Amino acid sequence: MPAVFKSPLATFGRFVPKDPASRRIEQAMAYGPDPRQRLSLFAPRRRHDEPLPVILFFYGGSWRSGFREGYDFVGRALAAQGFLAAIVDYRLVPEGRFPVFMEDCAAATGWLLDNAGNHGGRTGSILLVGHSAGAYNAAMLALDARWLGADRARISGWVGISGPYAFGAANAVTKAAFGTRGPAPNAQPVNLASADSPPALLLHGGRDTVVLPASSEELARRLRRAGASASVKVYPQLDHIATIGVFALPFRGRSSLFSDLIAFCKQHGG
Repeated sequence: MPAVFKSPLATFGRFVPKDPASRRIEQAMAYGPDPRQRLSLFAPRRRHDEPLPVILFFYGGSWRSGFREGYDFVGRALAAQGFLAAIVDYRLVPEGRFPVFMEDCAAATGWLLDNAGNHGGRTGSILLVGHSAGAYNAAMLALDARWLGADRARISGWVGISGPYAFGAANAVTKAAFGTRGPAPNAQPVNLASADSPPALLLHGGRDTVVLPASSEELARRLRRAGASASVKVYPQLDHIATIGVFALPFRGRSSLFSDLIAFCKQHGG
């Protein structure tokens, strides 16, 4: 069975109508030697004279599933709003247990910072966006300097959608991704807030029972307490999957989530 049909969300992403104002310009750019170390790039269809602000998107899937081809609708949606957008694959459980998936996400970020200019993007900064487990990945890159080093200062803002940022007792998902004890304290974003954290927008569905909205609310509190800029928005009508589903053109009008994200990214895009 083709990879893009292995989950309902990936099937949805393959067949849902895409924004006609955007196009995919690269399908499988390598940021490393492993077959999973690939990314796709999307840009506005209309010619642009100035370099575009750059967004790197990390999808979710409990660190054990996901394929960038299933998220073309996200890349196309972001590109149609005037961004150079990248959707990245990274190694997954069991081969990609922590810290491997974080090392891949950091390598992809570094590659895009170095190469965005060759594809019409700005070179000085980047915005990170992630959904679910991908929001965790984005948070760790934004909050913990061990992944990007000095390049962390080039993250101009990040958006976490339905992300897990604090962990209680280990469960089957976290044991598989992080080991039998789950994420260590220094691998939990709520423990990494600091005054120099880049601006954050945390978005969550009020009907989410997979990751409770309290996760985003607590991280926002920790960031603001540390002196960083952080906003949180909860959408009462959305569940865990719907918060990414509203990126799709036919469903965008059901919530302001997508327009809120775009407003933040335009404000902090460089």
